[in-house]
Amino acid sequence: MKLWALYLAALVGVSVAVKIPFIQSKRPNLQRRSGGASVTVSHPSLAAAPQLLATESSGDVQDLLYMANVTLGGADFLVQLDTGSSDLWVENNPTPVPNVNATSQICNLTYGIGWAYGNISYVNAEFAGISVPSQAFLDVSSAQNPALSYGAAGILGLGFDSLSTIDAWVNSSGAATGRTLLYNLFHDNPSEPNFIAFSLQGTSDDDQISGSFAIGETEPGYSNVTSTNKIPTWPVNSPTRWNILLDSLFVGADTFSVSTGVQGAPSNKAVVLLDSGTSYTYAPTDACQAIYGGISGAQYDSSLGQWLVPCDTEIDIALQFDNQIFPIHPLDVSPQSSGDPSTCVGSFVPQSVSVGAGQFDWLIGDNVLRSVYALYDFGDFDSSGNMGNPYVQMLSLINPDQASVEFHDVRGGTPQSNITYNVSNDGSGSTTVTLSTDVAATIDKLSKYLPAMLAAMALNALILIILAIVGLVLLCRRNKKGSRVRKTPGRLSPMPMNVPSTGYPHFASPQEPHTYEPVSMALTEDTLFALPSPAFKGESRSGDRPRSVA
Repeated sequence: MKLWALYLAALVGVSVAVKIPFIQSKRPNLQRRSGGASVTVSHPSLAAAPQLLATESSGDVQDLLYMANVTLGGADFLVQLDTGSSDLWVENNPTPVPNVNATSQICNLTYGIGWAYGNISYVNAEFAGISVPSQAFLDVSSAQNPALSYGAAGILGLGFDSLSTIDAWVNSSGAATGRTLLYNLFHDNPSEPNFIAFSLQGTSDDDQISGSFAIGETEPGYSNVTSTNKIPTWPVNSPTRWNILLDSLFVGADTFSVSTGVQGAPSNKAVVLLDSGTSYTYAPTDACQAIYGGISGAQYDSSLGQWLVPCDTEIDIALQFDNQIFPIHPLDVSPQSSGDPSTCVGSFVPQSVSVGAGQFDWLIGDNVLRSVYALYDFGDFDSSGNMGNPYVQMLSLINPDQASVEFHDVRGGTPQSNITYNVSNDGSGSTTVTLSTDVAATIDKLSKYLPAMLAAMALNALILIILAIVGLVLLCRRNKKGSRVRKTPGRLSPMPMNVPSTGYPHFASPQEPHTYEPVSMALTEDTLFALPSPAFKGESRSGDRPRSVA
């Protein structure tokens, strides 16, 4: 980071802020790649200006990826934009990357799903109109990654240099030329604000998505994102990923606290990774249970690893970050199957083990990010050119009432209204939620009939009391007439204390009088409990009376 700051302070350049609009492109002809089989992908024809595409998978469940064009060696390649990684790689089959300066360094990149293998190479790169003369990337000869099945030729990581495998490999050779594409873009334009901004809107089931990806500027309609709270990364200093802290989860009228398994993180927070390269959100099992477990007709499908929920049920949830509430569009909480409109799945996928192997607790994907306008700042510069700590700013794009209308326009039913989420200023997560006017009307009706209901309950209680009194009276009369009383109460009857002269019927007369030995059954904390020995264990000896076993 310090080296980056020195470079940026030393260079002088022209500010070039870039915005890339995108639309959703349905690709029903694409086939999901399996194993190591090759696949032929026809790239969509892009306009001269770079565009960001959101494409849909060919599976049963709608699954969006966000992609843009990057120019390598003079040829355009469609790549997935991924805030959860930092490396740039492109598969060289069937279209090889031209004008490449290859090295002998072999590298294997691994992801949560998939991998890419090839040579670390250098090429003249251009992204969003900004050129980098010699950009390190992985010229991939073999790969398995979902992005390839969706029409992409590779992945462009938008994370920090510290997460870059390519940079680590180059550094190990003593060179410093393996920096990420974003680093080099900001390096070549030192006056450019070093942040990126995403608008991944797309909450309807139609073909179009509006949104943008920007470098160094924000959308005019969302410019007030810079006035929102600056959410620190976790850790605050020198992070490797775009991790931030989640305060709490709201499901309907309920507030659920969160916790963390990340060492050093606040115990009442959850560390979440913002990952535009993942369609769904992976969360702890109890969080997904809170979201879907209370829905009538919902059930967990262990073979699918997700919840199945009724498509016509609106699920209102929100997340709180740094005392700010971000509602999630209900269409993104239970996406509808493109193959079977009557089937919907939970986009929050439960994980019984740590999602990020101790580095983060939640992995938040596009189903959440589509509901916000997110700005990722790599760190502000001070007057001396020193770079500060990175942070995230988010602006909510969801009006809960309007989202309810959009949900029921697609799924049927009656929209809700007056859906509000209020968070306390101290960040404790307390909230007051009004879900709908229907609920208020139902409560109003119940209040009208409440006096009659209480009167009926009181009458029933009075009848029970009268019946109890009559029963007691009848019982007392019966005891006075026909009861037989012992002359001497049982426990006060005298007992013979001497041994009968007739002796014991089956055993010889005891040689000694019996001595009472109390046995304590109260176990203390230091008591070692042992099972009792079986009664009459071993051979009986003549003349001995068997002892009972407590």
